[in-house]
Amino acid sequence: MEEDTDFRIRFSSLCFITDHVGFHGTIKSSPSDFVVIEIDEQGQLVNKATDESICKISKVLPEPSNFTKKTKLDLQILPFEEGSNKEASTLVRCSNDDQNPQCGSEKDTINSGTSECEEERVDVLGSLLDERTNELLTQFACDIKEKWNSKTELVGPSPEFSLGRILDKNRRAILHSAIRQKFPFLITVGKNSEIVVKPNIEYKELCLLVSEEEAFDFFKYLDAKKENSKFTFKPDTDKDHRKAVHHFVNKKFGNLVETKSFPEPNYNAGNPNIVITVRFREKAHKHRKRSRLEYQERKVIYTAFTLRKENMEMFEAVGFLAMKLGVIPSDFSYAGLKDKKAITYQAMVVRKVTPERLKNIEKEIEKKRMNVFNIRSVDDSLRLGQLKGNHFDIVIRNLKTQINDSANLRERILEAIENVKNKGFVNYYGPQRFGLGRRVHTDQIGLALLKGEMVKAVTLFLTPEDLDDPVNRAKKYFLQTEDAKGTLSLMPEFKVRERTLLESLHRFGVTEEGCVQAWFSFPHSMRIFYVHAYSSKIWNEAVSYRLATYGPRVVEGDLVCLDEDSDDEHFPNSKVHLVTEEEESANTYAIHQQSLL
Repeated sequence: MEEDTDFRIRFSSLCFITDHVGFHGTIKSSPSDFVVIEIDEQGQLVNKATDESICKISKVLPEPSNFTKKTKLDLQILPFEEGSNKEASTLVRCSNDDQNPQCGSEKDTINSGTSECEEERVDVLGSLLDERTNELLTQFACDIKEKWNSKTELVGPSPEFSLGRILDKNRRAILHSAIRQKFPFLITVGKNSEIVVKPNIEYKELCLLVSEEEAFDFFKYLDAKKENSKFTFKPDTDKDHRKAVHHFVNKKFGNLVETKSFPEPNYNAGNPNIVITVRFREKAHKHRKRSRLEYQERKVIYTAFTLRKENMEMFEAVGFLAMKLGVIPSDFSYAGLKDKKAITYQAMVVRKVTPERLKNIEKEIEKKRMNVFNIRSVDDSLRLGQLKGNHFDIVIRNLKTQINDSANLRERILEAIENVKNKGFVNYYGPQRFGLGRRVHTDQIGLALLKGEMVKAVTLFLTPEDLDDPVNRAKKYFLQTEDAKGTLSLMPEFKVRERTLLESLHRFGVTEEGCVQAWFSFPHSMRIFYVHAYSSKIWNEAVSYRLATYGPRVVEGDLVCLDEDSDDEHFPNSKVHLVTEEEESANTYAIHQQSLL
């Protein structure tokens, strides 16, 4: 096989593949020469599905009542669509659905459930606080607002108001929440069973960027911590202003929520209104206890499908699908990465998208050489490694014997096939894992990440190749100037990963901390891909060292798999055995049972 010279130098330990003479050939002359089909945990090829099975699995659960009905309401029955009150039609939205952000009227989005909740919280304060304390709390809140509205700076230490010691833990928790819901511009702090109320400085800072109405509703949304809910700021045509809002929310609350910009529904190119949507990160509620009924009511929608893509990086494909579906790349899960220059089939699951919605974009994505099929509802996302393996159909072209090898080419090929059948091969991580042919290999980025050198990791990621095309010209510009905004204007739209990183670098800056924040703009699976690449390099080195030291025989201290025929090959802990000195002497095990190989 033809190999990259630089790759062979950096991975010179990969010398124990086979002792056969071998032959030369070229793979991946075109994507159709390399077809990869994922094998699921049941041993089935994911591109295969009978009509009967498709019909069976396409029977999906009914959509929750708040999932599509709100969309219809927003797009068709908005009372302000005729333009009689344009301002009212762009009020803040806080909703439970996770489709594309919708901006509706206050009637549609806020009054549907807030007024009763407000009355309930007022009653809570009235029932838990005596009348005098309640009045003093309200007066304290009014004083803070008056000083802020008058632009008067608070002199000296931050003012405080104490509710006194409250010994009952549950009562304290209810009070904390009730106060922050009624007065989002205040914060509550616990001190040895005492509740102290203070001004919320972050509220005031946000009011410098958005309207007070938006800030008020945003902090109420934060405190409510309602699962699967989202908050949408008013539409905004100013890109720099949107970036300032993104930066503020992520800097102050990035561990709790994430932000994303979306075009306003029915916008036109002459007036490209964009809305910023905030939603809680997935792990924020992971450990909350809930009843079975509550779980069923709030159950997240998961839609599984098979993705076929041609000559496209997987992250690029996911980014395009996310854009078309109005979700973010981290909403997609998969069992493993697939080749770029190939035709690949793999299982995927997307959150918060119904099967019907996914089917609606089938025609659009065909233009990008992608197809989705076997679409059905499932109960959970996929995990990396949740597969049996991959099936490969590979065409090798330009076949020829080695230099000075006078043997018949056909005979050499047949020998090589028999050699693999009888002796097997060392299952090295191959060149693609490390970025064959690139100036920067993925394991180099992984090492920088492991060492905490974030600026170096980002710089390596954006290092250009020796090519004169728009992508590499943009990368060269960034390395010369560190101008993330200018680079973003040069980077083609289809480079989803690069643009995601550059947007974050523009927001947070090209500093060590800024690069940390920017790296976290990637989905988790992509963030760890580079670390895994370095782990793969170490694995290759370890295998080569072991073979160089002991050769192809099982020795004392080796780990062997006792039950190689088990279907459950990904969970072999109970079948792993440590080879003893006696077993080495007796040649009890063969090299193919060695767990590293």
